[in-house]
Amino acid sequence: MSALVKASETVDLSRYSGAEKAAIVLMSLGEEAKKIWATLEEEEIKEVSQAMAALGVVPSVVVEAVVQEFVSRMSGAGAVMGSLDQTQRMLASVLPKEKLDGLMDEIRGPAGRNIWDKLANVNEAVLASYLKNEYPQTVAVVLAKVRPEHAAKVLGELPEDFAAECMLRMLGMEPVQREILDKIETTLRTEFMSNLSRSSKRDSHELMADIFNNFDRQTEARFINALESKNRDSADRIKALMFVFEDLGKLDSGGIQTLLRAVDKNDLALALKGASDTLRTLFFSNMSERGGKILKEDMAGMGPVRLKDVDAAQTRMVAAAKDLSARGEILLSDGKSDDELIY
Repeated sequence: MSALVKASETVDLSRYSGAEKAAIVLMSLGEEAKKIWATLEEEEIKEVSQAMAALGVVPSVVVEAVVQEFVSRMSGAGAVMGSLDQTQRMLASVLPKEKLDGLMDEIRGPAGRNIWDKLANVNEAVLASYLKNEYPQTVAVVLAKVRPEHAAKVLGELPEDFAAECMLRMLGMEPVQREILDKIETTLRTEFMSNLSRSSKRDSHELMADIFNNFDRQTEARFINALESKNRDSADRIKALMFVFEDLGKLDSGGIQTLLRAVDKNDLALALKGASDTLRTLFFSNMSERGGKILKEDMAGMGPVRLKDVDAAQTRMVAAAKDLSARGEILLSDGKSDDELIY
């Protein structure tokens, strides 16, 4: 009996999907896989490369069982490693840079494996706010591609007449041509998801504003004063970009309630001890009467608190709000204009 048959009999390959097995074969072939990559459709490349990036270490015995005709070559090579870097290096030889960059962005994306998976993790109100400005036919295509339960929530957030028009388009929808779907995916990726998860090429003032957001009040004031004495324009830009605790007052009711569910109750009580009356009122107005009463009692029971502790609690709440914003669950205003929203 050959070594190949022995390996295939002792290894359970049922845990590996077809895409994962294909990824193992292609990684094993290395540079020799160029011609195979070139024959695959874009969707096939996406599926296989996503599987490759997530594989991690594949034991050599599994490699031998999967890569049948190349067992003699791979049995001496041992294990192969599937990683983002390995995937990018292999795809670079068969895909143009623009297409490769878009594909790798999808693979690395924090909200899912592809654009439709990512949309499924975007809050329905945020997605509806974007889609209501699109053509009904485009919205119909998008809603037909996401999970039915998510599509239902998004439709519920759209204006009634517009939602009805979108549903009619969905009912009469024919198979969507590949080039049209590609265009919609590209638009979603470049115009929506890129805003939702902020570009990695950040302005240096934005980065510095984030650093200042994590200072306590005394340290923040000390460094702002020092920077103003050297470069007032930069200091002013940083102050304009900073998102501070009081900026939570710009959240709508839904955002406040989402934040309330996400933050530690002790942090909430401490943070509101040092908040303005206006911000306190906003938070209490978005709580149940009983919840508000309990929180007020907790705050009163604390007695005097150190400013350092209040600052730390407020910083943690701001961090929680930014995390919710990055996941598309709330909208934060960055203060650049009264109407502009960032994600």
